[in-house]
Formats: sequence, C-alpha cells, structure tokens
Amino acid sequence: MGKTLGEIKQALDGQIGNRLTLKANGGRRKTIERSGILAETYPAVFIVELDQEQNSFERVSYSYADVLTETVELSFGDNGLALGEQ
Repeated sequence: MGKTLGEIKQALDGQIGNRLTLKANGGRRKTIERSGILAETYPAVFIVELDQEQNSFERVSYSYADVLTETVELSFGDNGLALGEQ
C-alpha cells in the first residue's frame, strides 16, 4: 500500500499482466466495480483492459492520484495486494 505516487506506480509496475478488481467512485453515492487485467503503466496513469462480457468498452485509465486519494481501490486476487484501501 503506497503512501506516495512513486510507491503506488512501483507497486503497479510489478503487477502488469495480473488480474484485478477495481472499485471506483462514480459520483452521487454510486460505486462502479469492474474487473480486468492491468495492461500498462505510464508516468501519470495506468491502463486496465476490462473483461468484455461485463463492460461495453475495452479499456479504462486512472491516475495514481486516484489511488492515493482512494477514489479508486485496486485488489489483485492472486497475491492479496490491495491499493487504495485503508
């Protein structure tokens, strides 16, 4: 669980290609839950390729600041790593 943007990016760099579940704040008390694979990380954002049977679009991107501020919570099922949760 990273405390800085750099630590969050470093943690995600080690998880590229792994399955994850993300919970995002959709506004007005709405929480969006999606699952997919962490595809790529960039200096300011990361890309998640979503499962097609559950979603109408292929990819979403979020910033590391979203994880830091807990707007987005990430859970990796294989190793129990969770980011953005207290």
